[in-house]
Amino acid sequence: MNHSHKVAGKIAIIYMITGAIWIFVTDYISMSQAKENVQTYAMFQHSKGWVYILITGVILYLITRYWTGKMLDSQREFNLKDEQYQSLFKHNPDSVLELDLEGRIVSINPKAETLLGAQSETLKGKHVEHLIHVSESERRYFARSLEGEAVKFEMNLQNVMEEERIMRVTFLPIIVHKELLGIYAIFRDITDLRREEELMLMSEKLSVIGHLSAAVAHEIRNPLTSLKGFVQLMDMTKEVNPLHTDIMLKEIDRIHIISSELLVLGKKQDVIFHLLDLEECLMEVYTFMKAETNFNSIEMNIEVKETCPVSVMADSMELKQLFINIIKNSIEAVSENGKIDISLQIMDEHALVIVRDNGIGMEPERLEHIGEPFYSLKEKGTGIGLTICQKIIHRLKGEMRFESEKHKGTTVTIRIPLATTL
Repeated sequence: MNHSHKVAGKIAIIYMITGAIWIFVTDYISMSQAKENVQTYAMFQHSKGWVYILITGVILYLITRYWTGKMLDSQREFNLKDEQYQSLFKHNPDSVLELDLEGRIVSINPKAETLLGAQSETLKGKHVEHLIHVSESERRYFARSLEGEAVKFEMNLQNVMEEERIMRVTFLPIIVHKELLGIYAIFRDITDLRREEELMLMSEKLSVIGHLSAAVAHEIRNPLTSLKGFVQLMDMTKEVNPLHTDIMLKEIDRIHIISSELLVLGKKQDVIFHLLDLEECLMEVYTFMKAETNFNSIEMNIEVKETCPVSVMADSMELKQLFINIIKNSIEAVSENGKIDISLQIMDEHALVIVRDNGIGMEPERLEHIGEPFYSLKEKGTGIGLTICQKIIHRLKGEMRFESEKHKGTTVTIRIPLATTL
C-alpha cells in the first residue's frame, strides 16, 4: 500500500511540473504572437490545449508502462520468494508453527500436523497453550520474542503417540517493514541426540574408570595395609591405642572417598543443576585423582586463592566429570616426575579454574581440533573426552580455553559463571 502511494505521488508531481512548464512556455509564446498577428494568436490558443493533452497522454503512458513493468517484476519476484518460502515451510524437517501476537495459530506445516495429530484447518485460530503445556519460563521466552529477539530453549513435549520427547524450540519474530506481525515457533526433536550424548558420556565414564582402576587399587591397598597392621597389633596387645584408632579412621575415610567417587562416576544420573561449592567439588576430584598421580610418580598441587565460598549452579557429577577428564589428560601428557598445578579464583563474576602441566604440549594445528568428536592423537584414545567437556561447559554457559607449546606443557583455563544471589 505504501509503495502504491509513492508511485501515485510521483506521477502526480510529474504531471504538475509538466503542466506548470507548459503554461509558462505557451503563455510566453502567446504574448509574443499577440503583438505580431492576432489570428495566429487565436489559432495557437485554440490548439495548445489539444497539444497539451497529447503530450501529457504520451508522458503518462510511458510513465505508467515503466512503473507497471517494475511492479510486475516486483510481483514476479515476490511470487518466487513466496514459493520458496512455502517450499521451505512445507518441506521443513522441523515442526513449524506460525503464531500471531496473541499466541494463536495462523498456520502449521505438515511436520507439525504429525506432531500435534491434527490438520492445519482444525488448528487455525486456536491458542497454542490449548495444544501444548507451556510453563511460566516458556511464556517469558515468548514475551522476549515479541520484543524482536530470537529465542532458543529446550522443553519436554508429549507427541500424539503420548511419547515424551525432548524438543529444541526456537521463537523467531516475523518482522515486515519494521513491523512485528507474529512469531515462528520451530520445534526440533533432539530426543535421539540426547540419548546418544548420554551413551557417549557413559562410555567415556567407563573408559575413565578402566583407566583409573589400577591406580585406585594401588591407592586403596596402602591404607588397607596400614589397617591390617594396626588390627594385628591390637590383637596381639589386646589394647586399643587412641592414636592408632585415629589414624585408622582417617585411612577408612580416604578409602570411602575414593571408592564412593569411583561408584558415583559409573552411575547414570539425571542432570540437575544445584547450588554447589566449587572448591569442595574440586577438592573431592583432587583427592580422587591423587591416587593416579601418586601411582605415576607425578606431583600434583592445588591452590585456592579465595577465602569466601565459590558458588556456581551446576550438576555435581557433570562438574566432577569435567575436572577428571582435564586432569586425566594432563596426567597422560606428563612423564614421571612431572608436575600438575591446579588453581581456583574469582575473576569478573566468573569462577576461574586453571589446570597447568609441564607435559609434552601440543602443536598449533592440534589446538584447532580440540573438542572435535573422535579426534585424538593418543594410541588408545577415543577422542570424545574433550567433546564431552565442551558440552558440559556449554550447558554451564561457561568457556574453556587451551594454551599449549610443544615440549613445554599445556594450560587449560575454565571459566564458569558464579551463581547469582537473589
